[in-house]
Amino acid sequence: MRTPGEWANALPSVRLAMGLLAAGLIICALYFGRDILMPLALAFLLGFLLDPLVVRLRRMRIPRIVAVVIVVGLALGALGVAGAFLTSQVRSLSAQLPTYQANIQTKVRNFRHSLEKPGMLDGAVRAIDTVKKEVEEAAPAAGQSVADSNRRVQRVEVVATPPSPLERASRGLTAVSGPLAQAGIVLVFVFLILLDRQDLRDRLLRLVGGNLHRTTDAMDEAGERIGKYLIMQLLVNLSYGFPMAAGLWLIGVPGAALWGALAAVLRFLPYIGPMISAVFPLALAFAVDPGWSMVLWTLGLILTLELVSNNVIEPWMYGASTGLSAMSLIVSATFWAAIWGPMGLVMSTPLTVCLLVIGRHLPQLKFFDVLLGSQAALDLPTRLYQRLLAGDVEEAIELAAQRVEAESVDSFYHHVAIPALRLASSDHDRVSTAEHRHRVVTGTDRLIEELRDLHPSTAGSRMPRVIFLGGKWEIDTLAARMLSHGLSLSGVAADHRAADIGAADFFSRLDLAGAKVVCLSHFSPEPQTQVRYLCRRLRKRWPDLHIVLSAWNAPPELLDQAACQSLGVDAIAVSYEETQLRLNHYLGTELDATYLPAPIPAADFDRVRALRASGALDGKARAQFDSAAKRAADIFDVPLALVTLIDDETQIVCGAGGSGEGAGKGAAIEPSSLSIPRSLSMCGHVVASGQTLVVEDIARDPRFANNPALQANGLRFYAGAPFGESGHVFGTLCILDTRPRSLSESEIRLLVTMAQDVGNSLRLGRSQLKPVEVQDAAPAPPEGDLPSATVGQLVPGR
Repeated sequence: MRTPGEWANALPSVRLAMGLLAAGLIICALYFGRDILMPLALAFLLGFLLDPLVVRLRRMRIPRIVAVVIVVGLALGALGVAGAFLTSQVRSLSAQLPTYQANIQTKVRNFRHSLEKPGMLDGAVRAIDTVKKEVEEAAPAAGQSVADSNRRVQRVEVVATPPSPLERASRGLTAVSGPLAQAGIVLVFVFLILLDRQDLRDRLLRLVGGNLHRTTDAMDEAGERIGKYLIMQLLVNLSYGFPMAAGLWLIGVPGAALWGALAAVLRFLPYIGPMISAVFPLALAFAVDPGWSMVLWTLGLILTLELVSNNVIEPWMYGASTGLSAMSLIVSATFWAAIWGPMGLVMSTPLTVCLLVIGRHLPQLKFFDVLLGSQAALDLPTRLYQRLLAGDVEEAIELAAQRVEAESVDSFYHHVAIPALRLASSDHDRVSTAEHRHRVVTGTDRLIEELRDLHPSTAGSRMPRVIFLGGKWEIDTLAARMLSHGLSLSGVAADHRAADIGAADFFSRLDLAGAKVVCLSHFSPEPQTQVRYLCRRLRKRWPDLHIVLSAWNAPPELLDQAACQSLGVDAIAVSYEETQLRLNHYLGTELDATYLPAPIPAADFDRVRALRASGALDGKARAQFDSAAKRAADIFDVPLALVTLIDDETQIVCGAGGSGEGAGKGAAIEPSSLSIPRSLSMCGHVVASGQTLVVEDIARDPRFANNPALQANGLRFYAGAPFGESGHVFGTLCILDTRPRSLSESEIRLLVTMAQDVGNSLRLGRSQLKPVEVQDAAPAPPEGDLPSATVGQLVPGR
């Protein structure tokens, strides 16, 4: 009998076997149940296309059953008109085909004559045929005389009796009955789906069960992606079919409209559809033209349209509508074509999108998201760390070069390199071997050297003002080198050292002449002992030094002012960007005051004039602003949300919502206390840059940590999105909290959308007012497309 440990070890194998068995059963069900499942799936796809029209009719107070009948009738009518038009084109073309018989015969005859001419290998072929014939004559089959082998065998041909008219009619009816029955089933399913869409959705939600939020998100995302894909596919096909028809008409190919429509329809078949649609016009051009010019022009037209459609139209129209990788599209097309034939090829992409969305929202099927999705399976820090572990330094350098070229060296160090070293530090004592640690250290060392060669320091040979000291591990020194390189690129002289405190003469050899700041780099989660020792020795010899601790894996208890005093450092930073900001603060090169005041953008006079002319300051929109702020506070679950307007000198709170209670304090944040001078306003930074600003922890951002207005209210989190009109930013919709927090990308997009709604409501509220012309306005981001800044991003225009 197995022990519990043996059962636990065998459990993954059992799960794998059960998963494979379930997959096999599902594939068998899809194959043997295709007669029912295929029409049902096609009906659902058509339902995605037609349902928006039904919704529009419902908004016109038309009963749902009437709206469904109208939409289905219009769809059938459109198909009927298209079928009649194509039938007339086919009939007209078939009447013209006999006139092209002479051209076809002439071209075939000429082609045959060209093949019969002597070629380079004709002599060799004749010699081989002669030898083969002699060998066959010299060696007749065993047991057969030469006379018997030369005896002629008469061929008997069996001529079938031609079918009667009744038999031909029966065969035609049998061939047509199958597709007609399938079409009828699809039509019934489409009608029922459009009629009972809400009921079907509710039943599916009840069937799936589990987390209602997760299931709802999955269904919404699947519907949005599939609907967008089908519409984009239709537009792409039409953008191919119309130019095809027009081009063939100009070239002179008969039935140009027919071939354009056929090309548009066949492009619903991935990969093979375009090839099939190209055969017909090429064959007809071959038959019509006595020469070859029409064939060449037709081939050039098809190749041009394919290049433009595949490389320009499809990437522009599709974008990320499906979220599938190129490999998954090809594999899914092959799989569904093998299971359901040509119709499976048509539906392969929508069906695979459903699997992708299910895998994204259901943890048990997460592997679908990994296998099918277009997003990278590993994020950049993990990819870099894996390349270093594998000893593939060249590919690691290539990853770094791509990120640096796209953004900057600082961005690579902040978002990729330091997180990769953080992964290495977490694995240091758990799973990494000596060989792994050696590969990471030597690979990162080469990577930094490569970046230093490609992006040399701009500080010259001046005496270093900042010295970076690595701590306990080699990766501490590597992070110090990154910080040193990044700071030197901004023109600040900097250098790095390894903090070899075990050496007796370390401090006697340490030269800090001219240095103003020392930065200690530590990945250890418990650096207190070594940091205290270093700080005591450093301050004893250089009492005027500023000391900053970069604690990359700092526990929460190290992130307050009491910890700084206990360790003997001036500040503690937890990220590359925060370290650079702290250093610039102590160097006095970035922050002239104890906080960064809100800048004044160019053409601010025109902005203020447009704001005052908009009527937003007269108090009539107060109810709308309060409603928007209350909604934001409820949705984002924050103590306070504000709608602010930035006048020439003041931040004006025009709307407020939320409880206003501080975390653990019991005291309420008074919105009126945030009607502050513009220079103290974080919303002023948003107005100046025109970008969304998210600060996860105000106390850890040197730009805002010492802002008296923020300190007085105990604010730790800020996120604000701009709104305005005519290229001017009037104010922000912002959310605030007394605790550090973060926002996901989808939440940031939602905040931007809600801020745009505030601007739209402002315009609707004053639509009766005469607009005021604003001359010489400074360019700003267009409304509805306001870019998002990254967390802690430096605000432009300082």
